[in-house]
Amino acid sequence: MITEALLKERDKQAKWNGIPLLLQKLYEQSHPNSDFSQCQSILKEISPLLSMEAMAFVIEDRIAAQESTFPNTYTFDLFGGVDLLVEILMRPTLITQKKKQKISDDLIKDCLSILYNTCICTEGVTRRLAERNDFVLFLFTLMTNKKTFLQTATLIEDMLGVKKEMLQLDDIPNLSSLVSSFDQQQLANFCRILAVTISELDTGSHDKHTLLAKNAQQKKNLGPSRAEINQATLLNIPGFIERLCKLATRKVSETTGTSSFLQELEEWYTWLDNALVLDALVRVASEEAEQSSTESSDESGSTNVSTQTELPQSMKIMHEIMYKLEVLYVLCVLLMGRQRNQVHKMIAEFKLIPGLNNLFDKLIWRKHSASALVLHGHNQNCDCSPDITLKIQFLRLLQSFSDHHENKYLLLNSQELNELSAISHKANIPEVDAVVNTDRSLVCDGKRGLLTKLLQVMKKEPAESSFRFWQARAVESFLRGTTSYADQMFLLKRGLLEHILYCIVDSECKSRDVLQSYFDLLGELMKFNIDAFKRFNKYINTDEKFQTFLNQINSSLVDSNMLVRCITLSLDRFENQSDAEVAEVLSECRLLSYMSQMSMRMSFLFRLINIIHVQTLTQENVSCLNTSLVILMLARRKEKLPFYLRTLQQMEYTKKYPGFILNNFHSLLRFWQQHYLNKDKDSTCLENSSCISFTYWKETVSILLSPDRTSPCAIVSYIDEAYMDIDRDFSESGSGF
Repeated sequence: MITEALLKERDKQAKWNGIPLLLQKLYEQSHPNSDFSQCQSILKEISPLLSMEAMAFVIEDRIAAQESTFPNTYTFDLFGGVDLLVEILMRPTLITQKKKQKISDDLIKDCLSILYNTCICTEGVTRRLAERNDFVLFLFTLMTNKKTFLQTATLIEDMLGVKKEMLQLDDIPNLSSLVSSFDQQQLANFCRILAVTISELDTGSHDKHTLLAKNAQQKKNLGPSRAEINQATLLNIPGFIERLCKLATRKVSETTGTSSFLQELEEWYTWLDNALVLDALVRVASEEAEQSSTESSDESGSTNVSTQTELPQSMKIMHEIMYKLEVLYVLCVLLMGRQRNQVHKMIAEFKLIPGLNNLFDKLIWRKHSASALVLHGHNQNCDCSPDITLKIQFLRLLQSFSDHHENKYLLLNSQELNELSAISHKANIPEVDAVVNTDRSLVCDGKRGLLTKLLQVMKKEPAESSFRFWQARAVESFLRGTTSYADQMFLLKRGLLEHILYCIVDSECKSRDVLQSYFDLLGELMKFNIDAFKRFNKYINTDEKFQTFLNQINSSLVDSNMLVRCITLSLDRFENQSDAEVAEVLSECRLLSYMSQMSMRMSFLFRLINIIHVQTLTQENVSCLNTSLVILMLARRKEKLPFYLRTLQQMEYTKKYPGFILNNFHSLLRFWQQHYLNKDKDSTCLENSSCISFTYWKETVSILLSPDRTSPCAIVSYIDEAYMDIDRDFSESGSGF
């Protein structure tokens, strides 16, 4: 609408670099009956102006880049460039004439490339495009074309990342045939897009992580979430899981490495969106090319080598690592979803676990050379390297796979399964059904299974390593559920208990996350196992060591309470046995002697109740409430409940704050009823981990919450009328307490 003369006149002053004039030409050349023949040459003029800015954005430090301005992309968007390109791309789908317009692949590529560069540099463009559902779905149709696949996938990924409402995969036209048309490389890249559509969106607000807020949210969302619907959609695509398992387990030698080196690099650059990674890759590649080169070392010779040789091995490995990362993430999310059992069955059938076991040494936990992808300004243990991310993703997958599922025994090989049976026979206890029923054709092969290999690398891990947390979580999930003596002994024989104690006591681990994962693992390893307590006593053989251990436990009860629960439960069971060996361990073991003191149990109980409140309960600290309940249930069994409640009352008075613990505990137990009486999964977890029936849990809570002030087991009997504060209701919004 603005005249050409006016545009020209303003162009120099405003430093528009001729972009509005070019857009005007593009608009004229792309009218409904146009054959688009002139469009490409115009785009070729616009493209460099925008790609220079995009390159600057990627290379500059991101924060500095945000503060910079990118005038060309801003001008391009201001004068309607983004909307015009969307219209050009979608034109063929909108026209109803018999003769459909055909856009060349190169034109599509140029349009996508310019849109992507504008999205990178100009705030709000990605979000605006993402809200155009018709355009998002249209982009998926472009993915059938190999030539435009990568540009399309990159743009879609960015758009879905900022889209307010999660995309429904069911809406994508012909999704099944689209996925089946992908080769393995495209499928791996497609997994990046899927990741955004199957993970629950994190609201980012810390409050949302409280159980109160989560429960309120669940009441609002009665049906399955979009992410859950999308997970089901994926599982219905024929052969999808099988292909993911093949991708996850294929060896580097099976990948095709014939494509030209520069083309691969270009694709990498688009994907990684990080020039530093590219620099590192080029350096690794050129080093390898130089080493393998027998040609002259002049400039033209070495250039020739790097473009003509097949992709260097280190590049192939990095490529494969990036693919596996995406695939393992998708499998991990599906393993934690509603269709967990179906996914488990498929993953077992398609031999994911034995396949990963075969890749463990050479790819997943490979020893990498000093030059292998260390990003500029980072070190090899920095969490942003693909090598490290793959290890963490692999450990998360193992954790999801083992957690409360009998398929966990697929992590062993046949010999190791026989060892479990032998442990049970020797101890004269029945074998675990899941061990007997494990299909031997689906287990790991080779000298060692995946669990044993994991234990080996765990012991060698440096003290400050970020992997320690994930390794401990993965091994702990193997032990979770109903306590199995054979599983515990299998790990105890391999020195796991001594390794954990070394980390907690001798290396005096400081990381809260790592400490929590070690305490949880130690609890599962020692629970009800007299041999484990013997080993503990043998290792913690001085008062000084024992004091260090106690200091670590007491430094954060939120982190160590699962171990406190395990010791309390084990002590209770051992005290009820008449075995001479057990009696000997009871008298000699420092840990059991310590916990058998009433004053110590009361101290733990008082602190456990004091560190949590209904408004601050999360998945992370609700275990403190359950541990305090375990202490009181065991007291109730011995008819000591009134004594414990009276002692809590006395402790309140000593602290000169009557009522503050018992009022808080009353509120916590009311929340407990609300939370657990609606969920069957949580209740089975509580039963399995404590060997106390859920009925007994419920009865104990009811007795404690009884309104009868004459009942010796009711909390209200121990709160003086003047300090009573139990009728206040806690609201879901989090403000009532």
